[in-house]
Amino acid sequence: MLERIAPLTLRWALGATLLSAVADRFGVWGPPGAVNVSWGDWSHFVAYTSKVNGFLPATLAPVLAVLATGAELALGLALILGVWRRPVARASCGLLTLFALTMTLSFGVKAPLNFSVFADAAAALLLAAWPPNLGASAS
Repeated sequence: MLERIAPLTLRWALGATLLSAVADRFGVWGPPGAVNVSWGDWSHFVAYTSKVNGFLPATLAPVLAVLATGAELALGLALILGVWRRPVARASCGLLTLFALTMTLSFGVKAPLNFSVFADAAAALLLAAWPPNLGASAS
């Protein structure tokens, strides 16, 4: 039973995490500066994207923000819906690892630890490696 529930739980938790981040940058969780709101609007998210990618030209920030948002939206929805579980989990692991590395380079290792980015990447890796014959009906 647990082997069927675990991949479903991983999918939903990772999908909700990615979709929550997307929702934040469009003000769904509240305006900038509100409690538990990271960005609150698109302009604050683009500014953060510029900071987290401080080793790149700032002119790339809007493009990177759109790419990250598109990837998080697509992967979050695919995880929740359970389509292409393994490729989506691998892509999610790659994206989250990239986020963790850029956060570490720009802010130090404490930033991705505070936001559980390493744990999320590990969860996506676990989902990608989950045996296909286990949890097939729940994933």
